[in-house]
Amino acid sequence: MIIREYKPIDCAIMAGLFYDTVHTINVKDYTNEQINAWATGNVDLESWNCSFLTNNTLIAEIDGKVVGFADMDKKGYLDRLYVHRDFQRKGIASALVDELERLAREDGLLNFETYASITAKPFFEKQGYVVEAENKAIRNGITLVNYKMVKHC
Repeated sequence: MIIREYKPIDCAIMAGLFYDTVHTINVKDYTNEQINAWATGNVDLESWNCSFLTNNTLIAEIDGKVVGFADMDKKGYLDRLYVHRDFQRKGIASALVDELERLAREDGLLNFETYASITAKPFFEKQGYVVEAENKAIRNGITLVNYKMVKHC
């Protein structure tokens, strides 16, 4: 596995990975209605690309295939973290988060924050994040429970 920086050519692949991951992995914790509201299949690629270029965005590849991605803004907010459904539990998410946190620490950040799905909450707890609050996010009029989680180094 290699971890590399994001390139705009990756954006459409990442949108597909996002949709597929939510629709196959997160179904154990969310209803079909919630899944469809969360990942509609209509990602604004221009907006995502701008966000990825502004944030520290990393791609995980295996044999030239994008198998995961994550991004963190300049304040330590980890926005997106998704791993391909066929590559779950292989250390990809940990490698992405570890590298994003390392880069952030180089910039002087010692506090990190994310909003973790029900599915991702145990992963983030293993990474040293703690739940600060339960959150209710509204996507396309549908309520999704997630957790505001923080990590202090």
